[in-house]
Amino acid sequence: MSALREDLRNVAIVAHVDHGKTTLVDAMLWQSGAFRENQDVNDRVMDSMDLEREKGITILAKNTAVRYDGVKLNIIDTPGHADFGGEVERGLTMVDGVMLLVDASEGPLPQTRFVLRKALEAHLPVILCVNKVDRPDARVSEVIDEVYELFFDLGAEEHHIEFPIVYCNAKAGIASMEYPLPDDATDLTPLMDLLVSHIPAPTYEEGHPLQALVTNLDASPYVGRLAICRVQQGTIKRNQTISWCRADGTIQRAQLGELYITEALDRVEAQEAGPGEIIAVAGIAEVTIGETLADLEDPRPLPVITVDEPSLSAIIGINTSPLAGKDGDKLTARQVKARLEQELVGNVSLRIKDTERPDAWEVQGRGELQLAILVEMMRREGFELTVGQPQVLTREIDGKTCEPVERLAIDVPEDYVGVVTQLLALRKARMEQMINHGTGWVRMEYLVPARGLIGFRTEFLTETRGTGLIHHVFDRWEPWFGELRSRPTGVLVADRQGVTATFGLMNLQERGTLFVGPGEEVYEGMIVGENARADDLDVNAVREKQLNNIRSSTSEVLVRLVPHRQLSLDQAMEFLLEDECVEVTPTKVRLRKVVLDKNGRVKASRKKKAAAQSS
Repeated sequence: MSALREDLRNVAIVAHVDHGKTTLVDAMLWQSGAFRENQDVNDRVMDSMDLEREKGITILAKNTAVRYDGVKLNIIDTPGHADFGGEVERGLTMVDGVMLLVDASEGPLPQTRFVLRKALEAHLPVILCVNKVDRPDARVSEVIDEVYELFFDLGAEEHHIEFPIVYCNAKAGIASMEYPLPDDATDLTPLMDLLVSHIPAPTYEEGHPLQALVTNLDASPYVGRLAICRVQQGTIKRNQTISWCRADGTIQRAQLGELYITEALDRVEAQEAGPGEIIAVAGIAEVTIGETLADLEDPRPLPVITVDEPSLSAIIGINTSPLAGKDGDKLTARQVKARLEQELVGNVSLRIKDTERPDAWEVQGRGELQLAILVEMMRREGFELTVGQPQVLTREIDGKTCEPVERLAIDVPEDYVGVVTQLLALRKARMEQMINHGTGWVRMEYLVPARGLIGFRTEFLTETRGTGLIHHVFDRWEPWFGELRSRPTGVLVADRQGVTATFGLMNLQERGTLFVGPGEEVYEGMIVGENARADDLDVNAVREKQLNNIRSSTSEVLVRLVPHRQLSLDQAMEFLLEDECVEVTPTKVRLRKVVLDKNGRVKASRKKKAAAQSS
């Protein structure tokens, strides 16, 4: 006998990056009375990690609860970046409907397509929320048409396409079912009413034994690992003895500890929780994502969560440079391996494989951003690492080697269309469509091999003077595209160890762009700049001026040293070629050659050429 939990609604907010998901959740929390009037609360309160605040993006899916009109709304705030797609897929297993948020000016973008595809695959009803309708460049009716087109493109069924539309200004905390927003719109009540009426209440069968699916993990300093679950059937109680259905198919008896439910942003202790509720339980130290907590007498495991396969990998190992150990305190292979294995516990879209070297591992993920965030988190914890060039993963399909292809959307001012087309032609991209909105901006859509996008962002921003917007998401697998032109320039490589001198750098700045300033430690094989030409050049960056006692009339002429270019971790990883890597410490990001010794590099390149000719 099926029954409904009318006092509960579970909804995920899905959208492209920067369309206002986290801001909207903030407004809902304020208006539901979750905070006191005078409470000091951060903007974007849901983005709790330092990195999320700095980059202005959501990395981890998080849940909060809002009370409205006697109904508890459990809201899952999901990331918009496809690199964190594993988080989106897990979030969707916990809910009964989704709110699709779209910017009133930008409209649906590649990640909108990605998250919507996942929601439709899970057969979840959709509410369309058009946000930022107060923007001066808002084009609401065209954006709604684009969303309908996207639904048709993704093969949505008839009942999916009949979605309600609500218009929103999340920053001001107002919503309306009409556009333009009427003057009497003062809060988010229309949106909350719509969530209650359109998102189905959780269903369950009366008398069914307990089933709870573990969809996420967290840790508490007091009670250890927390399994975040949605109770599908039955009731779960604190300190209950249950059957733990593991991912490998075995069933084990386990004792639960504390039980928590979410109220606003806090986890509150509870004695029991019924079907449809999203809970956190402590007590099972080795529980992982996708496993089921079931009834002791009648265990019935639920299907294990599956996520998309990784499409990119990078080698991460210990720091092997001559300057290792000067900055961080976590330097050993054992510490790095333990930290990578710890990351696997909560991140289902990562894979870690051994390499030929005992002090380096191949880390596979969804994209450069995901790998860069992992490395950034580790360096902040005191690790020193070496990170290799990101490589795409291939797979055999019908006897052919295939590589991942990304769907790329670019928004640029009209003046830069030519230069962007040229850049992408070199990377074997295929243009799908080009739309001129008539506002001086052009949107171009491409299909491009994922390899072609490694290092593209930096070049793109340089050529468009920082005005272009770029978004991409995995689309499909296609046969190998062949050789791609990579970075056209070579590098300036230090030929000895020492401290850089202004005089030495003065002579080098005509050769290209410098990455180091005066007074910095360098070593043989470290990359100190980008060469203007295509080949690598070994240089002396520590050369000092020879002083004598003869005064020259021209020696007083002042030559200024051009400020050097400081690369962020993301930019450094994009810059790399195959024989280069990044040395990452808590305070420094240095580029270096994989083989530091000059003679060793010459031998390695000869060997590579000989191997290429023989094949």
